[in-house]
Amino acid sequence: MNMGTHIMKTTIEIADGLFECARAFAAKERITFRALVERALRDVLRTERQQSEFKLRNASVAGCGLQAEFRDADWQRIRDAAYKGRGN
Repeated sequence: MNMGTHIMKTTIEIADGLFECARAFAAKERITFRALVERALRDVLRTERQQSEFKLRNASVAGCGLQAEFRDADWQRIRDAAYKGRGN
C-alpha cells in the first residue's frame, strides 16, 4: 500500500497516561510522536491484513470416510448412534 506524500492534519484524543508513555517511548527511540503514531497505525493495519488471510490447516486423517451403515444417514441418526447408551 502506497501512503503517498500528502500529509493530512488531524486531531486525536488519547488518555493522558497512554500519551505520556507514548511520548516517553518516542523520546527513547529518538523519533517524533507523529512517527510513532504512523508506525503503530502501519503495524496494526499490516497485522489486521495478515489475520484476515486465514487458511484452515489440513486436519485430514487416514481412513475410508463414514462406516457403510452411516454413509447415507441423516445427522439425527449419526447423533443418536454417537450418544447411544449415555443415558441422555
